[in-house]
Amino acid sequence: MIKLLNVNVADSLAAAGTVVEKTTEKVSEMSLWELFNSGGWLMWVLLLLGGVTIFIFVERFVAIHKAQRLDMNFMKSIRAYVVAGKVKEAMAYCRKTNTPIARMIEKGLERLGRPMSDVQSAIENVANLEVSKLENGLPFLATIAGGAPMVGFLGTVLGMVQTFMDMSAAGGTVNMALLSSGMYVAMVTTVGGLIVGIPAYFGYNYLVARIEKLVFRMESNSIAFMDILNQPAQK
Repeated sequence: MIKLLNVNVADSLAAAGTVVEKTTEKVSEMSLWELFNSGGWLMWVLLLLGGVTIFIFVERFVAIHKAQRLDMNFMKSIRAYVVAGKVKEAMAYCRKTNTPIARMIEKGLERLGRPMSDVQSAIENVANLEVSKLENGLPFLATIAGGAPMVGFLGTVLGMVQTFMDMSAAGGTVNMALLSSGMYVAMVTTVGGLIVGIPAYFGYNYLVARIEKLVFRMESNSIAFMDILNQPAQK
């Protein structure tokens, strides 16, 4: 009896190995498009999220890169204009430079003659608006970074439900060919969710780091501008 069971187990393992080998060969022969379609309709959702991720990252990267461009002699030129009393020329120079830092300094120049607290407040308001503009779209990127893996996990759950439904319809008989469609949905959507979510996560943190670096530069230039305005009083 034991010998017969061993023979049956060996035959079952051999048959299972053959099925797995055939399934592996089938997967290796599948094209990327066929693999994509095997993941079901959720793959289209992930594809859309991936497209949005690429668009937001590229658009924000270009915007932040433009915002960070500033002539190293910008504040020296502003100091020379202010000391010489050429406020209008300094404002024209800021408009020509056309960066968040330049617009911040321009607003401070517009408030010259008022109390220093008003000048500082105007500069801070412009700085907050500029940072808000730079952060436009980043919440969507953060949402995709967290939501894409969850969409993939939803596909995993749906795929497993489909697998058990197929098993129930087959009377409990385990047939790899019958269960492969549900397993494809489960695995492919998980991979798709991670492929979208991981780049979105790293892209979001990279852009946030770039913005924080720019904010530090804005603060340092704001302090330098206020020092320029306070120099005549110190003399």
